[in-house]
Amino acid sequence: MRNVLAIAQKELQQYFVSPIAYVVVGLFAVLFGYFYVASLSILLQVSMQAGMFGMGGGPQAVNINEFMVRPLLSNTAVILLFFLPFLTARAYAEEKRSGTIELLMTSPLTDLQIILGKFLGVLTLFAVMLGVTTIHMGILFWYGEPEWRPLLSGYLGLLLMGGSFISIGLAISSMTKNQIVAGVSTFAVCLLFWIINWIGDASGTTAQAVLSYLSILEHFDDFAKGVIDTTHVTYYLSFIALGLFLTAKSLDTQRWNG
Repeated sequence: MRNVLAIAQKELQQYFVSPIAYVVVGLFAVLFGYFYVASLSILLQVSMQAGMFGMGGGPQAVNINEFMVRPLLSNTAVILLFFLPFLTARAYAEEKRSGTIELLMTSPLTDLQIILGKFLGVLTLFAVMLGVTTIHMGILFWYGEPEWRPLLSGYLGLLLMGGSFISIGLAISSMTKNQIVAGVSTFAVCLLFWIINWIGDASGTTAQAVLSYLSILEHFDDFAKGVIDTTHVTYYLSFIALGLFLTAKSLDTQRWNG
């Protein structure tokens, strides 16, 4: 476990010694802030309309979770679709480009320790990104009365979805030394799992059920509603495990091929 944490710390430091982490966190905060203000304006508009119809004014007149928190979490998921694939692109591709991958592979560390360490490092950076958004949510609680359970479950859903994106990103990054190729390929795969349920809508009943289950977005909706279903948790954990397994197989193949 100590080796895993050491690799995670090294991975995290590599992000922060370069402008990458600051740019990513900054852009993420700006985009989240934009969607936050947009959702807030919709909430205020709906509350004003409720006041006009004699339902009372102010944010308390409407369901804050329904009109603001849930759409905001969904928009945040969209941001992750574009950010995380390129955040993971450098994990192994940069090691290969700089030639340090040989040192890493010949060290006393096991492949599992290396994979878990890099995964934990990127996941920690992602958690920092989500942590920045709690400032906005704190302001929301200061002026309104949203339900905290859907908010917590929504953040859990974002963390699990992000972990899924990261795991598949690490797998693809381990297969190439080009960061751009790794980022674009990861985005393409994540996008496929994002829209696969749309393909299911045009298919038969059985195919629709299968494709809907495979959709990474379909499993997030309940989290945004405040529902933590073990089916969804199992899906995301399985997705993460699959991504890490593919990473291990990729590294093992490269080790044998020299």
